This record gives sequence, C-alpha cells and structure tokens, in this order.
Amino acid sequence: MQPFRIQVPEHELTDLRARLRATRWAERETVDDWSQGVPLAYLQELCAYWADEYDWRATEARLNALPNLRTEIEGLGLHFLHVRSPEPDALPLVLTHGWPGSIIEFGKVIGPLTDPAAHGGDPADAFHLVCPSLPGYGFSDRPSEPGWGLDRIAAAWAELMTRLGYRRYGAAGGDWGTSVSTRLAQRYPEQVAGIHLVPPLAPPDPATFDDLTEQERAALRTLESAGRWESGYSRMHATRPQTVGYGLVDSPAALCAWIIEKFWSWTDCDGHPENVLSRDELLDNLMLYWLPGTGASAARLYWESIAQVDEWINGTVRDTVDVPTGCSIFPKEIQRPSRRWAARRFTDIRYWSEPMRGGHFAAFEQPELFVDDVRAFFRLVR
Repeated sequence: MQPFRIQVPEHELTDLRARLRATRWAERETVDDWSQGVPLAYLQELCAYWADEYDWRATEARLNALPNLRTEIEGLGLHFLHVRSPEPDALPLVLTHGWPGSIIEFGKVIGPLTDPAAHGGDPADAFHLVCPSLPGYGFSDRPSEPGWGLDRIAAAWAELMTRLGYRRYGAAGGDWGTSVSTRLAQRYPEQVAGIHLVPPLAPPDPATFDDLTEQERAALRTLESAGRWESGYSRMHATRPQTVGYGLVDSPAALCAWIIEKFWSWTDCDGHPENVLSRDELLDNLMLYWLPGTGASAARLYWESIAQVDEWINGTVRDTVDVPTGCSIFPKEIQRPSRRWAARRFTDIRYWSEPMRGGHFAAFEQPELFVDDVRAFFRLVR
C-alpha cells in the first residue's frame, strides 16, 4: 500500500486548454433539441468554460485531502480512496463506480457515510469506505493484456479488502459497480455481509407478461427504447473500443460530447445536465478521463464484459445471488426491474426502495437519498 498524491504537471493543463481552443467544430445539428447528440452551442459554451474558467487545482486539492493510495494486484496498479470512519465499529464498504463515472461521483457521500454524527446521522450507521478506480479508469493503471473483466475485478477487490484487513464487508455501486458488487457477492459470500445495488440487474420474467403492472410495462418500454436509441456507445465500446479511443484520448471536445450526452440522457435533469449537476462537477468527472488518457482503456471494459451484463438485463436467469441484497430503483434509470423480477435472481432481498427522483448517477445527483438508502439497507445486515 503506497500513499498516492495527484500532481498534474502544469504543461498538461496548458495543453488541454490549447486543444480546446483549437477544436475543429462540426456544423450545427439540424434539430432544436438533443436528439442528434449534444447541441453545438452548448458544447462550445462548456468547452470554452473548461478552457478559460474551470479550476482543476481546486479539485485536485479536494481529492488530495482524502487518503489516496495505490497497490499492485496481479501486476496492475490500482488507485483507491480509503476513508476510515472515526467510529470504531464502522462497517467496511467497498463502493464502486462505473462508466462514464469515477470516484468523483462519491465526493458528496463520503462524509455522511464515514462520519454520520457530523452530518446529523446516527454513529451506528458509519462505514469505513474503500472507493477504487476501476482498472483502466482514473488513476488506476490501464491493462496491457486482455482479461480484466468483471470476475477479475471482483477478485481484485476481494484481495484489496483482505490487504486492508477487512474480513467482512459490504459492497455497493452503480453501473459497472452494480455488476462488480454482484460478482463479489457470488464469488466471496463468506466475506460479503450484503450488497446494495443501484439498480439490481435482472431480466423481465416472461411468466408475468400476461399480468404486468403499469410500472413493469413502463420498464419494458424503456428497455425497448434504450435498445434503439441509447446503445450505440455500448456497441462501439464492445466491438471497437480502440477505434473510438483514439478520438477520446486526443480530443477533449470529443471526450466531452461522448460523456456529457450520457449525463443529459441518464440523469433526472429535466432536459439539461446542469439542472442537476454543476458545470464544475461535470468537468471534474471528465478530468478523470482526460488527464490519465483513459478513453480507450475505460471503453475496453465493455469489450471484456458487456455480453455478460446484457444477459443479466435481457436474457434468462441462469445464476442466483444469495447474499443479502438491498435495491434502489431511481426513476430515470434505464434498467428498472420490478421486485418480483429481481427476486428470481436475488434470492435474499432485504431492502427495496424506489426514490421519487434521481437517475443513473444516484450518489452524484441525489446524495441525500443515496445515503439514506445505503444506511437503511446495511442496518439490516451489520
């Protein structure tokens, strides 16, 4: 375990600003909304702010104020935050992000989860938090060989928690973090006290199709629409991550459009991402892709594992998850299985929540609701 400090050379920030100012822009879209992608006017406005006003050094200082470490597992250097609670009986919790997110997503929940008493909560709800950057993401190393899929990541997380001295712990996350947490529970049930998933991945049950609730009908409509309109990025990542990666690593404007479009589409933002996240927050997350140059390596996780995830979302239940499970289904999620669908795969659902607002990046968008749900579930399994 080696302490790690983020220290971005000034010339890299100068280069970023120069690239932004030299962008060769596409022409304006032919519609008056986001249906063809990020509108030119907004992308130009956001990139101008990124070049001229955004302050990376402030974000760097906030991140460095947290305990950052790196360790090598199976030849790959992994970066993680390890924030211990002042409460001696706190439950260890490994919290995993996904694409196009990063550890930035958890900035607003780290304090309430590790030190609830300082944030108006019950000290009995405290956690020791471990927030790793996925392989190929953030300040973790980029794999140089195939094989770093979900199972290997889950094994790495188990090894990481063992090295930190945690024999029993919880796991939670969204996007890829949902799947990593699930595989961790399946492979290491004797270590995992419980998993909190945002959301659980489980396919619709054909046996219910003659007796669907309105929520289930809406969930099916969303899955159908997503398959038609939301899966292009995933197919590109899954089939040709190297090809798209060149643009994402070379052009900050391309990276910005590729990622910000998902924050428009997947957040509960009422039509504009800055209705729910600030401009600086959106760019903080982008910087954890731009600075380490992870556009290709992050996309490559889809090449490794998205077929496995697609089966969990749309296929047939072939495996079960028997560790105690808590589920939060936020209204703007694409995958919103009903409890009876989820129960076919997750055999021990202890907690089920359907918050009134929020989307795919729950901890980032609605930190209070996210914290409430995490606390409520893990009270049941501590």
